Amino acid sequence: MAVIEARGLRKSFKTTIALDGVDLTIEPGRIVGLIGRNGAGKSTAMNAILGLAPSDGRLAVLGLDPWTQRDRLMREVSFIADVAVLPRWLRVSQALDYVAGVHPRFDRAKAEAFLDRTDLKRTSRVRELSKGMVTQLHLALVMAIDAKLLVLDEPTLGLDLLYRKAFYDSLLNDWFESDRAILVSTHQVEEIQHILTDVVFLNHGKVVLAASMEALEERYLEAMVGPDQAAAARALRPLHERQVFGRSILLFDGVPRAQLAAFGEVRAAGLADLFVALMGPVVRAETAA
Repeated sequence: MAVIEARGLRKSFKTTIALDGVDLTIEPGRIVGLIGRNGAGKSTAMNAILGLAPSDGRLAVLGLDPWTQRDRLMREVSFIADVAVLPRWLRVSQALDYVAGVHPRFDRAKAEAFLDRTDLKRTSRVRELSKGMVTQLHLALVMAIDAKLLVLDEPTLGLDLLYRKAFYDSLLNDWFESDRAILVSTHQVEEIQHILTDVVFLNHGKVVLAASMEALEERYLEAMVGPDQAAAARALRPLHERQVFGRSILLFDGVPRAQLAAFGEVRAAGLADLFVALMGPVVRAETAA
């Protein structure tokens, strides 16, 4: 059974179409990056998946309707929002007590282990913590829940580089298992590229690209080309071109690596560069197998 199965998902706010016929399938054991500009529909899609807002079309999360069966669904799903909201009077130890009391799948020992890697004191109140420390506390609480689906919306917002790296390392080593799935949305694309198994690009509520990382690495290639080879390389109709130190880096769709190697160094396109290429003036809806 798919963790998330959406077909023709639609959502509108008066005259604004936030989701426009979105199809999405996430299987167990997959880590999917949901990437798009501000206003692309990412948060609306996540709200529908979490049962926070109704939507049109067909949507099943762990076999449940998230809008009508949200109570059951929340026993199997964890969510980390872009803003960690915790009562300012709450002590760290009280936060642990509370979640242990309300969630049957909360592993307090695991939460304590996460907190031991931080500078958080159990006696500190939320109002005494920095923004990054509040985020650390929120992450420790949520990641200690034994869920089948983890939804992350800008999970490391406000954290420094070292803790962002530690968070993603913990995610892979301490939480993720083959029967679980992760849906993550973030603007820090370069930092999550190495953990993703799949990626979905959204633009104006439509899926522009949906593919596994393996398919992307085979299909989209970049070639660094000198001025003497630039015209010949451009004849192959690259999706995007940028200049670096007097040389052209051209991004191609489906051109064989051996053919591009004649022009210079060839490498798989990075997610950020691919995003820029596909979200440029001309955006084509497509799905890579």
